[in-house]
Amino acid sequence: MKIQLLKLAHARSGDKGDTANVGVIAYKPEYYPFLKEVLTPQRVKEHFAGICMGEVERFELPNIHALNFLLHNALGGGGTRTLRHDAQGKTLSTAMLRMVVDVPDHLAREWGLSEVESEKSV
Repeated sequence: MKIQLLKLAHARSGDKGDTANVGVIAYKPEYYPFLKEVLTPQRVKEHFAGICMGEVERFELPNIHALNFLLHNALGGGGTRTLRHDAQGKTLSTAMLRMVVDVPDHLAREWGLSEVESEKSV
């Protein structure tokens, strides 16, 4: 079943220079192993194609059921140098939550999730 990440987690983002930080926190502990499996650095880099020009690093925080991503070269040089509207990467958490992930049907049923209405809504 295809769902948006926002049904499984909340997120927060920020910056340090030209590196954006996006934290993804599972709503429920049982979601964390799935998020850890599907939210690979490569998948996050693909999701932010055209925005993240450098590597993506992932840090696991199992005690709080969260993943933290550093998106290098993602802010056009940083807050004081960039011409981007979001110089500090504050909206990248919202963009992350719009990612569509494939949840196995048995987990989707167990978790009471419903499918994304259409790809255009993403």
